[in-house]
Amino acid sequence: QVQLVESGGGLVQAGDSLRLSCAASGRTFSIDAMGWFRQAPGKEREFVAAIRRSVGTNYADSVKGRFTISRDNVKNTVYLQMNSLKSEDTAVYYCAADMLPVLTTRPRYWGQGTQVTVSS
Repeated sequence: QVQLVESGGGLVQAGDSLRLSCAASGRTFSIDAMGWFRQAPGKEREFVAAIRRSVGTNYADSVKGRFTISRDNVKNTVYLQMNSLKSEDTAVYYCAADMLPVLTTRPRYWGQGTQVTVSS
C-alpha cells in the first residue's frame, strides 16, 4: 500500500502563487506516475498534471504555462507550483499515484485532498 499526504493549500488572491506538496509513504518503490487532480464545487474531478518517476510531464490545457509539476524521488514527494492563480482554480486538489507510467482517470492511490481558494 501507498499513503499520500498533501499540504500547502490555502486562501490566496488572484494572481498569487501557491505550492502544493504531496509526500508518499509505504511501498513507494512500486510507484511510477504521480500527479494532481482537482474538483471544484458542483463539478467532476479533473486531471491537472502528472509526472513520471524517470522523465516526462503532462498538463491540462487550462493550467499549461501557469502550473509546474516536479518530483523528488529521494523524498518521495511531488510538488505543484501554481502561478498566476485564477478564481477558476478554486478547488480541492488531490494527489494521485499509480504503478502505471501514466495517470488514468482512476489512479490506484489518492490523497485526502487540500483546499485551494482563489479570491478575485
